[in-house]
Amino acid sequence: MTLHLKVEGIETFIDQFHILQGVSFEAQKGEVTVLLGRNGAGKTTTLRSIMGLNPPTKGSIEFNGENIAGLATYDIAGKGIGYVPEDQGIFGELTVEENMKVAIKRENEETKERLEYILNLFPDLKQFWKRKGGNLSGGQKQMLSIARAYVNNNDLLLIDEPSKGLAPIIVEKVMESIQEMKSKTTIVLVEQNFIMASTIGDRFFIIDDGRMVHRGEMQELKENEQLRKQYLGIA
Repeated sequence: MTLHLKVEGIETFIDQFHILQGVSFEAQKGEVTVLLGRNGAGKTTTLRSIMGLNPPTKGSIEFNGENIAGLATYDIAGKGIGYVPEDQGIFGELTVEENMKVAIKRENEETKERLEYILNLFPDLKQFWKRKGGNLSGGQKQMLSIARAYVNNNDLLLIDEPSKGLAPIIVEKVMESIQEMKSKTTIVLVEQNFIMASTIGDRFFIIDDGRMVHRGEMQELKENEQLRKQYLGIA
């Protein structure tokens, strides 16, 4: 088992609010690890804590064996972690091409290959290469956001709510793409859409009120209606 990420007992405050109160989980190489829980449970804050956007006050975050807790966000990104925020984080006034150029850290043969790969995965981006980001559809913006995070040589992608607000046919395309990408990079996914999460996820961790309360292989959660009802409110 190769661990790319190990989060141990992190606690995070936002202003005076104690959001994370001891979150621990790990992500294994070549898998999709899904963080689940009701709205407000602390899933997004967990990703933001890993990226140093809401630095934890306690606990450790190991990435490829190195403790990155307390590092600046740009240093964490420099270690090989890509982040796709819930609001997508693209530049609306820049074209698709310009958004990608801004995201690329260094132009070399490997980056060109990764760009070609991601554009084949998301042909809409190739088609609208000269269109401004703000004029793309919701699904295309999500594709661009994922492409920007993937194009560099990142060992790990943190993706927050990729299906949010998207039409079912676009959700299916994003699902297929993430499934395809996991052979090349480890993925930690926050997702409310249980059909999507359970289809592409290998392992799950449930956060409830800022604490990690259950973990296991995704098949277990698919078969455990009581657990889904208790923590996710779904049958």
